[in-house]
Amino acid sequence: MTDRAVSLDALAQPGSHATGTLVGMRSPLMQAATIRSRSAAITQWVEAGHSPWWTVQRDRIAHAARDVAALTLERFPNLKVPFHSRWRHFETQGQDRAAGLLGLLARTHPAPDSRAVLLTKLDLCVVSVLLDAGSGPGWRFVDSAGHPHQRSEGLAVASIEAFIQGAFSSDAGQPLQADATGLESLTRARLSDWLQNRPDNPLEGLDGRLGLMNRLGAALRERGDHRVADLYTPLLETASRGSGSQHPTISAAALLHQTVSALSSVWLKASEAPDGARGDLWPHPAATGPEPAGGSTQGWVPFHKLSQWLCYSLIEPLSEAGYTISNLDALSGLPEYRNGGLLVDTGVLLLRDTSLAGRTWTPADTLIIEWRALTVTLIDDLAHEVRLLLEQNGHDARSLPLACILEGGTWAAGRRHAERLRAGRPPLTVDTAGSLF
Repeated sequence: MTDRAVSLDALAQPGSHATGTLVGMRSPLMQAATIRSRSAAITQWVEAGHSPWWTVQRDRIAHAARDVAALTLERFPNLKVPFHSRWRHFETQGQDRAAGLLGLLARTHPAPDSRAVLLTKLDLCVVSVLLDAGSGPGWRFVDSAGHPHQRSEGLAVASIEAFIQGAFSSDAGQPLQADATGLESLTRARLSDWLQNRPDNPLEGLDGRLGLMNRLGAALRERGDHRVADLYTPLLETASRGSGSQHPTISAAALLHQTVSALSSVWLKASEAPDGARGDLWPHPAATGPEPAGGSTQGWVPFHKLSQWLCYSLIEPLSEAGYTISNLDALSGLPEYRNGGLLVDTGVLLLRDTSLAGRTWTPADTLIIEWRALTVTLIDDLAHEVRLLLEQNGHDARSLPLACILEGGTWAAGRRHAERLRAGRPPLTVDTAGSLF
């Protein structure tokens, strides 16, 4: 009995929901491997001295690695590091909110099977991740027990409490779901209320978040899907086919491809490449690499940050439902302001003109595209150094996946530096309208 791994060819079989998307299945810009290869090309270009914006100080990687290794051991002394995932935010202040969710599910689905549990978790996970953009330093969410939360943790707690109360469902009898009608009909007033947005408690990017929810609902309706979890039916069905495997396997690359293909129409501030690929992908003259004959993606680099964050967060519910996610390190370090901020704050990345940090940028600006590409490449190099340092401390870290290095980790260290230096603000301000970062 052998495991069956989902491949991109399998997802393209007739009858798959993955066919008929806005882009071809073969676009390099929708593939995980291209994120690293095009980012590496940009990094080499910057290190050759061609960038008017950035320089790279590789001798500072060792300093950053010491920070990350020390913080990882501080947070996880036995090095049992969980994956970087939205589920960590649901556990903030030591409360297992996911367990509470499953208890409520059992009331509406007596003895829910693993499939029902998985679908509920997928619905929650997608909606919560898409709501997770920078909240701003002044916003707080007070949970049902009266505890305040900030930033990503606050948005996570707000989203799971809203989900439990049926905020994203159109069926009062089935509140624990996010469906097309519920998302498409969500209003600004309702979302503002769920997220406790008020003049004295302003949440940045509220309209961007609302737009994402509405467009997600519209995308589901246009695909003929009822609920958010249906976006992953092709993966689940294909992984379950053939050989009677007890441990169906989905590759991380296929998980990302299904995510970026299914969500390609929901992004407001997105780019569209000449071959029709759309999403968190951007033009840069140094972004070159292999592509099929006749391709037209040279000069474009994909990042798919929120989609990768979502994939990291989907690994746990899929694993708990009996699926194996293979080749986890096909996903890259997340090119966002915590990981990228760590590299700036530790001196690995230097702006040629420091006054540029005072401007507001957009994802389409070349300075930001380079910052994100550099982050993808240098986080890999940093992770290698972190593993070596942990090994020197007597830990077996050689096989520690990047998802654990991020959690241990680079994201937490980036936040700590930002709190120390700028009250939590990133080193560069990027106007993303609550969509990409």
